Amino acid sequence: MYGLFDTHAHLDFPDFESEIPIILDRARSVGVTKIITIGTDLVSSARAIQLAEAHSMVYAAVGWHPANVLEAPADIREALERLARHPKVVAIGETGIDHHHLPSLRTGGTPSEDDLYRSRQIDLFRQQLEVAAQLGLNVVIHERSAFETAVAVFHPFATRLRGVFHCFSGSAEAVARIIELNSLISFTGILTFKNGENIREALRVVPSDRFMLETDCPYLAPMPFRGKRCEPAFVRHTAECAASVKGWAYESLVEQTSQTAEAFFPKLAS
Repeated sequence: MYGLFDTHAHLDFPDFESEIPIILDRARSVGVTKIITIGTDLVSSARAIQLAEAHSMVYAAVGWHPANVLEAPADIREALERLARHPKVVAIGETGIDHHHLPSLRTGGTPSEDDLYRSRQIDLFRQQLEVAAQLGLNVVIHERSAFETAVAVFHPFATRLRGVFHCFSGSAEAVARIIELNSLISFTGILTFKNGENIREALRVVPSDRFMLETDCPYLAPMPFRGKRCEPAFVRHTAECAASVKGWAYESLVEQTSQTAEAFFPKLAS
């Protein structure tokens, strides 16, 4: 019998400092059995590995978030590969493209600063895809306001690895593009929001074996906790909503999404 998986959490964030055992107990109490904690730079990735070492239900993904690329070394491949060889590292990520936080939108930056930001994101994304392909790992993809760019960078790698477009908030048309790349979609608590009908519509058209569930905690707590700190236990509310949208029994939803996660992250099944 399968338990529920939270395939994308940020347990190393200060929001959870000193509370990890309690948070994991709450997750277990609602049926969560496995959690993937996601790195956002090399230091965060190392902390994710430490959490995975300390707690049997926790696994790690290692990567460099696109919003942090201006702080990244020119080449992260060697350091990332060392981290990614850990036996509890299940994927590279999160990585990807994010044009929602361009310097001109955040701090009044110049067009040339925006160009540098975009260029660095593409370079760091490609570097991480190279490491993933070399090690036989799949990739956790962050994409925001940059779908076409993210797809264009990922496409040359699509025959060697798969991606999961996490925290999906796109259209049914975007679903079709992702499926064509032999990749997956992951849904957060946004699925439960009153204004999330477009996301529920996307879920309706996703094939049964092409989506997973996540919290992206501490962000995006589902209803009825919207606006509060999110945590892995809350993935149950997203799962209940997803089961309703798909017209499945809750137990069937849990089994299918967990099987999908184990197929995408094979180390979860070992």
